[in-house]
Amino acid sequence: MINNYLILISLFFIASCTTKQDKIQQNAISTQKTFPLYIKDLDTNKTISSAIRRSFENYEAPRLLDNELYTNFKYTELKGFNYNKGNGTISRRDPSKIIKENGKYYVWYTHRETSTEPKGFKNANDTIPSQDWDLAEIWYATSTDGFTWEEQGVAVPRPPKPKPGWRSVATADILKFKNKYYLYYQAFDAPSGKYNKKRDAYDICPVAMSWSNSPDGPWTALDNVVIPFGTENEWDYRVIHDPNPLVHNGKIYIYYKSGMDTRDANRKFWDAWGVAIADKPEGPFIKHEANPIMNSGHETIVFPFKEGVAAIVNTDGIEHYTIQYAKDWINFEIASVTQLLPTAAGVYAPDAFDDDGDGDGITWGLSHFINAGNNWNKMYSKLGRFDCDLSQKVNDPSLKQSNILLPNDLYFSQGLTAEQRKRINKRNN
Repeated sequence: MINNYLILISLFFIASCTTKQDKIQQNAISTQKTFPLYIKDLDTNKTISSAIRRSFENYEAPRLLDNELYTNFKYTELKGFNYNKGNGTISRRDPSKIIKENGKYYVWYTHRETSTEPKGFKNANDTIPSQDWDLAEIWYATSTDGFTWEEQGVAVPRPPKPKPGWRSVATADILKFKNKYYLYYQAFDAPSGKYNKKRDAYDICPVAMSWSNSPDGPWTALDNVVIPFGTENEWDYRVIHDPNPLVHNGKIYIYYKSGMDTRDANRKFWDAWGVAIADKPEGPFIKHEANPIMNSGHETIVFPFKEGVAAIVNTDGIEHYTIQYAKDWINFEIASVTQLLPTAAGVYAPDAFDDDGDGDGITWGLSHFINAGNNWNKMYSKLGRFDCDLSQKVNDPSLKQSNILLPNDLYFSQGLTAEQRKRINKRNN
């Protein structure tokens, strides 16, 4: 009986303590500053998680709808270009930035028109291309609406051997500076795919430049390498590709790609981006001490935005499929993550060369599609238009969605290989 009495007293004491502790906890919760329902009510002194803090510190706005550097991309087929029924003998790729002059839009691009489709390095000769950009020239086209284009012909032809680019000139971008026009491009002196043992690299093609008083030419080649390769064991010793010129603080900024680390069948190399700066379009260009300044991107697109520069970082690298921003033009941070990004795009950025410290951004451009024939034995590329909302002046909520639904067949087309199925079946057994 006494034992039962003691048990009852103990239970009552425990219950009293528990009730008291619950009240203390409830009072603490009632006075704690919880995260508010409306963002406008957030106390800046509140302790928040690193993920929520990034939403405010790393991005222009915590909501996609309010983020000027987030967008979807919509694509439209172009009119006016002939591809010889897709047999692989005509290709257009790597469009430049688009400029508007004389009431027309201008774009420059890599144009290949050969007797056969690309046959690979081992089968290439003076008339048979090794790759899609081999035996190419830089052509240009004009348009009044950006959808229908009229091809104007060659802008920069291949020069006679042994001048830089005698084998192929490709991947051009345009600069307008002090009422003159400058095309920067890659100059190939060997069929693409030739291995350079000394540099442990393929496609050794220095950046060359041609200039003109008119977007319609004629163009005069500088005949000098514009951006020198790095010295041995420097990050840009092997290659310098994809020159991308802008104007900032009265100087020419050329963003460019290089690849470092191991180059093998497993693609262990690391694509990164640097910038070289000059007072004049012809140089000399001085590479920034912080290079490389972007850690990702195979065919990155840059354009002025507000006081800084924005970059669309497409394939390759740990930060691919992102849009990034550098307020100081050097230190890039991720501004958004998106999908269906344009490949090797040339953007229409009307203020690309204004140097006014308040870039509006972009709403459209051209990109290329390297699998245009859906047949790697008939390899060629075609140009297409993309539209987006990466502009301060434009506000299109329909281009700020994140729940884009793609056709089921697109997913199922990315099926397992026979070797992968074999590995899975072995594990199952």
